[in-house]
Amino acid sequence: MSWPRRLSGRKLVDLLGSWHGAARPSSQHLAEALRRLTLDGRLPPGTRLPAERDLAEALGVSRTLVARTLDLLREWGFVASRRGAGSWVRLPDGNRDTDSHGGWFPSADSDLLNLEQATPTAPPELRAAVDRACLRLPEQMSGHGYQPLGLLALRERIAERYTRRGLPTGPEQILVTNGAQHAFALVLWMLVAPGERVLVEHPTYPNALEAIRRLNATPVAVPMLPDGWDLELVTANLRQAAPRLAYLIPDFHNPTGVRLDAEGRARLARALARTCTTAVIDETLVELDLTGEQAPPPMAAFTDRAILVGSASKSFWGGLRLGWLRASEDFVQRIMIGRAATDLGSPVLEQLVLAELLRDADEVLARRRAEAIERRGALVEALRERLPHWTFRLPDGGLSLWCDVGAPVSSRLSIVAEQHGVRVAPGARFSVHGSLERWMRIPYTLPGDQLVAAIARLAAAATAVRESPGATALTAPIV
Repeated sequence: MSWPRRLSGRKLVDLLGSWHGAARPSSQHLAEALRRLTLDGRLPPGTRLPAERDLAEALGVSRTLVARTLDLLREWGFVASRRGAGSWVRLPDGNRDTDSHGGWFPSADSDLLNLEQATPTAPPELRAAVDRACLRLPEQMSGHGYQPLGLLALRERIAERYTRRGLPTGPEQILVTNGAQHAFALVLWMLVAPGERVLVEHPTYPNALEAIRRLNATPVAVPMLPDGWDLELVTANLRQAAPRLAYLIPDFHNPTGVRLDAEGRARLARALARTCTTAVIDETLVELDLTGEQAPPPMAAFTDRAILVGSASKSFWGGLRLGWLRASEDFVQRIMIGRAATDLGSPVLEQLVLAELLRDADEVLARRRAEAIERRGALVEALRERLPHWTFRLPDGGLSLWCDVGAPVSSRLSIVAEQHGVRVAPGARFSVHGSLERWMRIPYTLPGDQLVAAIARLAAAATAVRESPGATALTAPIV
């Protein structure tokens, strides 16, 4: 589905959420919020903005403020206008200094510290894996190179890891994809039609929400409890909303970090069976268990209605751009045929590299977990020193903390934080309806010294927000 060419004022208000926090609305606040929506991909280039009068009415601000906002965005290169045609979103020209306006990833020479993405760097074992993969590449070069299912050697190693986790799996049940997001999108296209419902946790992974919306499907949000899932509420929503599909993250939920235990998985499986609902289970973070406890079996060990998707991005390296799905052999064959509409398979060399990494996976993952525990400790210490009124639950695993910042200001704080040299993702990005303004996800994927520096900058930004007009009463410490 393509993004609508013209955006209604109501829809834009939903996307903006609490764009000025507790501060008095200003053209600078609104321009920064619209600029961030553009860089996040939620306002794609070409989107036509509402007329000034309509936008002012929808936001409850003056038309003069909206006009000044558009002037700023035109100056920055994020809006173009033409008399009689209105204004539309664009990106700055390539010869502009776009670092000052952000983007998902800062450039290598930027002094911005990036806490927006929970993305670890490559493990040291990657170089040796690449060397070994290059030695095996000539074996593949006599063929056409298209592997719609994925290389057999890689599928065997992925299947072996599922079997070791208590879920007997054969390579015929594995489809290699270009990341877990690609796997989820393939399942969406296969099973969900425009207008149908997809049940999701709230909060949830933002890119999954984007995939659902791009299909013109409707996400049905089920709020998470502080310590995990309200399974009674999940069951009620499965029964009453009758979603076509569910998207769930029971293994170190993104962004909260909680894990659903075996008893909870059994209850969830019964609810899926009673309502005949298929669930996509996102296992992207499953290997990053920081508890050392016995892990529960995969959801597919409890029900045949679970399609598992996984990824190499968090366990190994995002640059490999590889993931997979695990399902019945029949479903894998059906989705392999359907994927021809989007791509014809994943790159061979990267698959050979991942197969080599999986050969030594236990060693690589043990180092990755130890690194995550160390960096999590550095982040927790820095937060308790610099932002003691923020509260969070120490996650069972994964790569981030889900922090209650004490007031509904996270979108405003994310804008001010970038001005202080650190980029963060506000809670609204993980929300179905642009809420969760009291929350912010803080990853611990940077080295410890950079985490300490990033939190110092974030604390300075929080002070600036707290001292802005009207904000003091809303940012008192939580007791």
